[in-house]
Amino acid sequence: MQTVNSDAATPPIEEIAPILNIKTPTILNYFEAFDACDYEATSQQFALDGTLHPPFESPIVGRDAIEHYLNAEAKGITSQPQQEMIGQALEDGCTEIQVTGRVKTPLFGVGVSWLFTLNDQQEIVLLKLKLIASPQELLKLRK
Repeated sequence: MQTVNSDAATPPIEEIAPILNIKTPTILNYFEAFDACDYEATSQQFALDGTLHPPFESPIVGRDAIEHYLNAEAKGITSQPQQEMIGQALEDGCTEIQVTGRVKTPLFGVGVSWLFTLNDQQEIVLLKLKLIASPQELLKLRK
């Protein structure tokens, strides 16, 4: 029988519970690497020619470009994924999986939908991020 060290530092349940709802290994790896600010590991979850499509931006194509973009734009942003929706098989053999949750920046937090398209090797071929906010909330985000 294995004993548990009760003195071990364990994060409060509210800090770890949301990520537990993510079941797809690639998506879980994406969020863990992103929140650790390990943008190289984050980009490695994408196919070589994978695409990241952030809100209000042109698509970013390729692992190197995605890593460069995240290093420039994602500092201080953390994700709070809360729900992974059941995947939908696409005609091309890919699977589409939606995750909802929030992102937090040093200035604000906002609801987000991540739409992942995974190929048969479980690599991200497309990730579309969509803000889920009312028009009033979006107006507050303007610079």
